[in-house]
Amino acid sequence: MPHSPANSTKPPAAAAVGKDYQALYFSQLVKRRICTGKITDQVGKLTDLVFKLAEPYPEAVGIYISHGWGEPTEFVPWNKVQRIEDDAIFVSPPEGGGKYPPFVDQPGWMMLDEHLMGRTILDTDGRRVEVVNDVHLLESKGRMLLIHVDISFNGFLRKWGVSRLVPLKDQFISWRYVQPLSVEDAVQTDKVSLSVTRKQLADLPSEDLADALEELSGDEQEAVFSALDSEKAAETLMEAEPRAQRQLIANLRQERARTILSEMSVPQLADLLSVLPHDEMSKLMGLLPKEQQERIRMLVSAREATARTLMSGDFVAVGREAKVGEVLGSLRASGREHAAISYVYVVSEEKVLLGVVDLRDLVLAADETGMGEMMASPVVAAEEDDVRDDLAEMFAKYHYRMIPVVDRQDHLLGVIHYNDIMKGLVMRARTGG
Repeated sequence: MPHSPANSTKPPAAAAVGKDYQALYFSQLVKRRICTGKITDQVGKLTDLVFKLAEPYPEAVGIYISHGWGEPTEFVPWNKVQRIEDDAIFVSPPEGGGKYPPFVDQPGWMMLDEHLMGRTILDTDGRRVEVVNDVHLLESKGRMLLIHVDISFNGFLRKWGVSRLVPLKDQFISWRYVQPLSVEDAVQTDKVSLSVTRKQLADLPSEDLADALEELSGDEQEAVFSALDSEKAAETLMEAEPRAQRQLIANLRQERARTILSEMSVPQLADLLSVLPHDEMSKLMGLLPKEQQERIRMLVSAREATARTLMSGDFVAVGREAKVGEVLGSLRASGREHAAISYVYVVSEEKVLLGVVDLRDLVLAADETGMGEMMASPVVAAEEDDVRDDLAEMFAKYHYRMIPVVDRQDHLLGVIHYNDIMKGLVMRARTGG
């Protein structure tokens, strides 16, 4: 992979116009006259350009002409193109006269207007979702290559035939980063060619991925989602709007659905399943363990779900005599998810909650420091009978990443995660559900 940035605000060196090279934009070629011999010998107007996917850059294979009104299309092979001028594209006449043959699609071919213009892509800076406003082409010695897509406002203005009023910077993304989704591969083999590598895709924030999925068409959406590992897929699914959630779930194979659902907590599962049609919800419920099914039904059916129902048993608790070094060593060896160790709870031998230590304070403390010396006390905790609205108020007030749940004798029972409470409420507020 080259070291230069994929998203560049400078025109590439190859864009320089010289005797042997010509830089063009697709928006400038659309509707340009196609002529044989003289300017008056018009065959039609360029409707689209057809490229064959190739490394390192796709190469033009022909011009697509649509006459409309039920008339057959025409396909002008690129080897028939003689020259490209400002007012027309001159081509050799069809052999034997008459018209060029109708267009017949071939494997590995792509039409710029049909398959690329206006499409959403994931930018390789790892965050933004961009739209292809134009396509930057290089014509040289009888060949035409697709070298960049243009995501700038300049491209938008060119696409609509509006002259630029003020100087603006171009923004090009190299084609090497914007290869189209292989929808067929995604459906059949779960493999897909993306605008970012699988590692880069995994590094994208889940909320950005969810936004991107909501902008993609059905097949493209399925292709991107199929490239995510189960953990990332679960995170992204929870960030998506209900409509996108329903679409993504509907296209999952059973085993794939099972692995994704296994990455979610019970409250997250309840939030997800509650937006699905009854039949789809029942089918997915059948993929879950019986214990989870019962808890989910309680959450979905009971609007006044309690902290005991919502809580997770995935937390870390130690005695007050434990040393910082021992606790850190145990945590490193455990392989636990980071979300489970935002805080370490200090308990008595009877599991009574005594205090809490933030992980960020723990890693800065001396190894010989006792947890009893480190802990903050008393601890903000939810009671097992607190309902969801009570929990939401606690999170909104204290801004903790998780809150412990205790019984009437202050025994530590479990923890409530922020995402399990607040994300579900925010989603329903957005959709009026």
